[in-house]
Amino acid sequence: MITVTENKRLKYIADLDYSVVQQCMHCGMCLPTCPTYVETRLERNSPRGRIALMRSIVDGELEVTKEFGEEMYYCLGCLACTTACPAGVNYPELFENARAEVEFQGVLFSPDRRFWRWLTLRQLFAKPWMLHFVGRMLWAYQASGICGLVRRSGLLRLIPKNFRELEPSTPTIQRKFSTQLIEEEEAPAVSKRYRVGMLTGCVQDMVMADVNRDTVDSLLENGCAVDTPRDQGCCGSLHAHNGDLEQAEIQARRLLDQFNLEDLDAVVTNAAGCGSHLKHFGALLKKDPDYAAKAREWDSKVRDISEWLVEIGFRKPLGKVNSGGEKVTYHEACHLCHGQGISQQPREILRSIPGVDLVELSDATNCCGSAGVYNITQPEQAGKLQREKVANIEATGATVVATANPGCHLQIENGVGCDVKVKHPVSMLAAAYRKEKREGDE
Repeated sequence: MITVTENKRLKYIADLDYSVVQQCMHCGMCLPTCPTYVETRLERNSPRGRIALMRSIVDGELEVTKEFGEEMYYCLGCLACTTACPAGVNYPELFENARAEVEFQGVLFSPDRRFWRWLTLRQLFAKPWMLHFVGRMLWAYQASGICGLVRRSGLLRLIPKNFRELEPSTPTIQRKFSTQLIEEEEAPAVSKRYRVGMLTGCVQDMVMADVNRDTVDSLLENGCAVDTPRDQGCCGSLHAHNGDLEQAEIQARRLLDQFNLEDLDAVVTNAAGCGSHLKHFGALLKKDPDYAAKAREWDSKVRDISEWLVEIGFRKPLGKVNSGGEKVTYHEACHLCHGQGISQQPREILRSIPGVDLVELSDATNCCGSAGVYNITQPEQAGKLQREKVANIEATGATVVATANPGCHLQIENGVGCDVKVKHPVSMLAAAYRKEKREGDE
């Protein structure tokens, strides 16, 4: 453990193994992969620059300041640097602990910021019933037409500018949430091969419950019995990525309590950002004597849906998603390719679908600018990355963009025109399975 002087009051950075901080060789391989460094060409805006700042704080050469806090939140957390790093630096652990230290020290404190963090991290995304209630209210607001009336009335001019600019990109809430579309236990019509747990998420549950249904249908088609516990709530990735590791631990324990791991061959997620966090409960709860062992078992069983389907040898569908064929391109969600090392599996699924013409996307692994809440906290940089991503998509001539993360999905959807659809690869697979059944019944 790192030894620190009393006057530093370090908590989270001090919790790190010092060898992790020392691991960076300052070789610079990460520099061209980092969106913020590419934008500014400033060393402090690069992964190695941020690590150098962390080490200086640990060594007592610098203090945790407002400037350090702002730098940690200027980082997208896209993890492209981890893919490029030849030394295998555990940047996600450094990044999350640095943000947690920033919050512990209170260097970015303001009454407004404290209120919004309390409302979102400690209320909405910590209490499933509250998030669902707000989701129902937002659905009613959108479905009733009041949303359009408010926009036309000019009332939006009364709210703060940053919220006013974000309002048009508010995601559409679905009429039915996951628990209304998915039974708690579902058995495959074909011979059962596996039993898996299904993670429904929080935002995913309200905005893309249909993707959760598609995930279950694809699992059933491949001989997996599916258990979907009720009212799962947030996995804690949002909390961990935003410096609230204490609440992230609480969310992890709640989720662990909902699944009977001994009965499951895998726990499946379809959201890249969540999956990257879900696979590290062991590190998050390593000091908890009651949950450490279960967390390690959990880590060994969590799978992204594409990862799991390829692992078990999924059945290739016979039904075309479009009778005339469809040109599709694939955007790699940062926390799937960089965070989990999953890149070819989604492509394998897409290529298996009859009628899909998969066209590679230029700079497919570059961040789209969503990065959790980055498009809210850093709209200028997020907007630039979004425009670059959309330009590359348009250059392919594709009519469909496949991506496996809700944040990326919404960010790209808000940037492309109505002629380009954004879909999850597993939704396209499920659609092909359904068409195959319809054609078989005719």
